[in-house]
Amino acid sequence: MTAQQKPTTVVVGQQPLTVDEVVAVARYDATVVIADAAVERMNAARAAVDALAASARPVYGVSTGFGALASVTIDPASREALQLALVRSHAAGTGTPVEREVVRALLLLRLQTFTTGHTGVRPLVAQRYVDLLNLGLTPVVHEYGSLGCSGDLAPLAHCALAAIGEGVVQRADGTVVPAADAWAEHGQQPIALAAKEGLALINGTDGMLGMLSLALHDLHRLTTTADIAAAMSVEALLGTDRVFAADLQRVRPHPGQAASAANLIALLDGSAIESSHRGAECTVVQDAYSLRCAPQVAGAVRDTIAHAERVADVELASAVDNPVVLDDGRVESNGNFHGAPVAYVLDFLAIAVADLASISERRTDRLLDPARSHGLPAFLGSAPGLDSGLMIAQYSQAAIVSELKRLAVPASVDSIPSSAMQEDHVSMGWSAARKLRRAVDGLQRVLAIEITAAARGLELRAPLAPAPGTAAVLAAVREQVPGVGPDRWLAPELEKVVQLVADGTVVTAAQDVTGPLS
Repeated sequence: MTAQQKPTTVVVGQQPLTVDEVVAVARYDATVVIADAAVERMNAARAAVDALAASARPVYGVSTGFGALASVTIDPASREALQLALVRSHAAGTGTPVEREVVRALLLLRLQTFTTGHTGVRPLVAQRYVDLLNLGLTPVVHEYGSLGCSGDLAPLAHCALAAIGEGVVQRADGTVVPAADAWAEHGQQPIALAAKEGLALINGTDGMLGMLSLALHDLHRLTTTADIAAAMSVEALLGTDRVFAADLQRVRPHPGQAASAANLIALLDGSAIESSHRGAECTVVQDAYSLRCAPQVAGAVRDTIAHAERVADVELASAVDNPVVLDDGRVESNGNFHGAPVAYVLDFLAIAVADLASISERRTDRLLDPARSHGLPAFLGSAPGLDSGLMIAQYSQAAIVSELKRLAVPASVDSIPSSAMQEDHVSMGWSAARKLRRAVDGLQRVLAIEITAAARGLELRAPLAPAPGTAAVLAAVREQVPGVGPDRWLAPELEKVVQLVADGTVVTAAQDVTGPLS
């Protein structure tokens, strides 16, 4: 989904949000509105909470303390102060601010939970989150502070603080100002929280789910990009496309593998380079694994993404809070705030990303090695020896892949008990999400370097012409960076190709010729 394809308005509380809607609001600033039916649900839930708040019955988050202090009863006169104290004390994040799109995704997903009618939050408070999004006011949320259980507590507390008029926000122009000043600029005053609302504002897995949604969106583009890069490398290295045939894939019918292999067949269709070595004179019996097994690896990544999407769909249709207001008006404590389901798939995706980048780097290394590249010059340089060509680009690629392997170490297997052992097992899902974001960026850069190298390889096979699909990608790259020639400052060129990968230009160029790729 590009900025041109995004929904311009997202209705919250009408039906579960989709990944594309999350991205539209978080990344492309789509307008947010609350469905009328959601307002009715919120009012009904609020009435149930108000009734409990007026009673003598101890209810967690309404008339008691929090976490290990849940046994402390709060007198009715102090219950609004309890909510404010909770938000202030839990806004304890530290470290660098996280990205704007992550905070916006977090705000949207917390709003989605409000609109289910299971939290007891008043429509007035929910509208504050709508206003934060639509006015472009982004609470400053810090890198550290969430254990991924009892919700993304500190990140959500910083958002809650901004919503009520405390703390700081970043304006749309990037300047950071006190939240009270930002609200005043838009003619709005601070608001006070009622019973349970402070807890409802901070008790969700919205940060990790928001980052999962953004990663899933990006990984769809990057898996297709990986197939394009592999096709270009197979072609430049005089590999065979016979191993990608559909009947071979049906022998081991993983859906992701079949989709990846079909992409490779479409991308290599009509290649004069491929046709040049299909005859009996070709002495290569089998290609290296990094070529021959490209759809097996990329396909496994696709199937991992599909599993993660199923988890995300369930989460996007859920109300994560504790306690929750049930349809019959009961308010019950629960453990639905635990981030394990999301944390596991975040870690699983980081493993898949690392492996997809690893096989890409191996193909690049093969393109640069004259002993294995079937006649290409050393390091794809213009005058090897005088020119180092893309030698150090592969070093950068290898450094990223090494980092990705470290980022693939699961966060969700770790747990540090908190809150005086009341919260004695946590998911670390926020940490899993943060490292996945870094991994996705790394994969993007690794694929861009492979495309840079493969583009040179295809040019050096002249006068043989590449396939129309890969030729279109080569042309798109050459619009931004020159081809083989004397050594020059390489970093800016690599960044331009990274941008072509990031903005979807590479995928669009191929699909304009091949038709839709999976």
